[in-house]
Amino acid sequence: YQRRVRGCLIICVTVRMSHTILLIQHTHDRKSRTYYDYNTLPDAMGGVCRLFETQLKERNPKERNITYDVKDLFHYIDTLPDLGILILSTKTQSYEPHDKQWIKHEVLEHLKKMAQNK
Repeated sequence: YQRRVRGCLIICVTVRMSHTILLIQHTHDRKSRTYYDYNTLPDAMGGVCRLFETQLKERNPKERNITYDVKDLFHYIDTLPDLGILILSTKTQSYEPHDKQWIKHEVLEHLKKMAQNK
C-alpha cells in the first residue's frame, strides 16, 4: 500500500510479505469450505490463479492448451459462494480481512507483474 507523509510518497511492502490465508468455499455445500496457507500475498494471488486453472483443466480434460483472460478469472472469483483473504499485519499482529473485490484487484496487479517479468 502507499502512504503520504509530509508530502513524500512512501511505498509500504509489508503487506506483500506477510503471512496470508485464503479462505474459499468451492461449492454451495458448506463442507466445501477450506483454506490455503501462503507465506506472502503474491504467493496467495498465484494460488488463486492456480485454483482457477485447475478447475479449467478438470472441466476440459481433453484440451492440451487452455487459455483464459482476466474476465474469465474474475467470473470464477465472482461465482465462488465464498472467498476471502486474511493478511497478517505486522503492525497490529492480527489478521486483516479482505473481500472478493480486493482480491480481484490484487490478482490483476499480480498478473501485470508476471507479464512484465516475462
